[in-house]
Amino acid sequence: MIMTAQLLLSLSILIVVHEWGHYITARMFDIKVEKFYLFFDFLFPLANVLNFSLIKYKKGDTEFGVGWFPLGGYVKIAGMVDESMDKDQMKAAPEPWEFRAKPAWQRLIVMLGGIIVNVIMGIIIFIGITYWIGDRYIPMSFINENGGVYAKELGQELGIRSGDKITKINGEPFEKFEDLTKPEVLLGSGAYYTIVRGEEEMQIPIPPDFIDKLSDKEALSQFISPVPRLKAEVSSISKKSLAEQVGLQKGDRFVALNGQPVTFFDEVEDFIKNYTGDSLQMTIQRGGQTLVLAGVLGTSRLIGFYAPNSISKDELQAVTYSFSESLGLGAQRAFGVIFVQAKAFKKMFSGDISFRKSLSGPVGMAQMYGGTWDWERFWRMTGLLSMVLAFMNFLPIPALDGGYVVFLLYEMISGKEPSEKVFETALKIGMALLLLLMVFVFYNDFAKLFS
Repeated sequence: MIMTAQLLLSLSILIVVHEWGHYITARMFDIKVEKFYLFFDFLFPLANVLNFSLIKYKKGDTEFGVGWFPLGGYVKIAGMVDESMDKDQMKAAPEPWEFRAKPAWQRLIVMLGGIIVNVIMGIIIFIGITYWIGDRYIPMSFINENGGVYAKELGQELGIRSGDKITKINGEPFEKFEDLTKPEVLLGSGAYYTIVRGEEEMQIPIPPDFIDKLSDKEALSQFISPVPRLKAEVSSISKKSLAEQVGLQKGDRFVALNGQPVTFFDEVEDFIKNYTGDSLQMTIQRGGQTLVLAGVLGTSRLIGFYAPNSISKDELQAVTYSFSESLGLGAQRAFGVIFVQAKAFKKMFSGDISFRKSLSGPVGMAQMYGGTWDWERFWRMTGLLSMVLAFMNFLPIPALDGGYVVFLLYEMISGKEPSEKVFETALKIGMALLLLLMVFVFYNDFAKLFS
C-alpha cells in the first residue's frame, strides 16, 4: 500500500505539472482550454465509454477534475483532436480562440509546454536534493582498504573475485561504490573495470547485456556487497545449528577450518560449499585464546552463524554543496537521466540489451519506491520520473507530444498542413501502439513479479 501510495502521489504531481505546461502555454496565446483532468474521465482510449469524474468543478471556461481511470491525464484544448477524439467541433469554421486558428509556432510551443515544464520540474528537484541533502556514499577507498570487495554470484560470473580492489571504471579513478552499477557506466561502449588482485592489475570487461542481469534488486544483491569484505567473525547464531551445538559465541573469530586458514566470511562460505565431508574442525580466536571446536555438518550444510554486515554512518562520506554548486550539479544530474535514456534506447534497438527487461510499468516502478515512506527517495524518484516523462513524451510517436511536434515542424517547413485524414489515421495508430505497449508493460510487470 505504501509503494502504491508513493507511486500515485508522484505520478499525480508529474501529470498535473505536465498538463499545466500545456494549459498555461495555451492560455498565453488566448486558446480556450475546455478540460484539465488528472487521470481520464473515460475508459482510455475509448472516449465515449464510462464517462464520469470523481471530482470536478468549473472555473471560467475550463472544467477541472479528477477522472476515475488512473493512467495519465489530459487537457482538452479547443480546436484540437487529442485523446478524447472529439471531432465534432472540427467540422465548423475555426474560431479565433481555437488551437487550429493559431500560427504553427504558437501551436508548437503549446505542444512542447508539458515537456518543458517536466524538464524544469526535474531540474528543480535535483537542484533541491543536491543543495539540501547533498551526497552520502560508501567510499570505494574504504572498501579497498578493508579487504577489498565481497564478490557474489554475478560478480564472480563477470570475473571479479572476493578480495579484488576495484580502482577504476573505464580507465578513470572513482570514489563512490554506487558508481559501479550506474546505468551510464554499464551502458557505455567497451565499458570495463580495472581491478588489483594481489600485485597484479587487470581489466574486467563489462558485457553490453550485463545491465539486464542487474535489472532487479535481487540480482543486484548478487553482484558485489556494498560493505567491505566481511571478517569471519560471529555476530549472531542460528537456533538448532552446528554453531549452537559446538558453542560458538558472539565475537568468536575464525582462524581455520580443518586446518585451512580463513580470514574472511566468503572464505568460510567457499570452503563449506566445496567441502564434501561431514566432520568439521573449527579453529577460532576467542579473546586471547585459540580454541578448536568440532562438529558434524547436517543436511543444511551450514555452520549457522552470521558475520557483522553493516557499515556505520561514520564510515559514510558526506558531501555538501553551496547553492551555486547545486545549480550546476543538479541540472547536470537531471539531464544525465535523459542521456541515459537515450543510450538505453540505442542499446535496445541494437539488441545489446533486452527490451522486455528494460521496461518497467506501475508494479516495477512502485517497487523502486520501497515499502517504507522515505521522502528523500520519493523526491529522487519523482525527479527521475519527471525527466523520463519528458523524454518519453518527446518521442516522435503519434498521440504523444513528440508526434504532434513532428506534424507541426512539417507544417512550418513545408508551409502546408498535413491532411486531416492523415493526421487522424496517425493518431489512431499511435494510440493503438500505446495501448499495446501498456498491455505489454502490465503483462511484463506481473511476469517479473511471479517468475
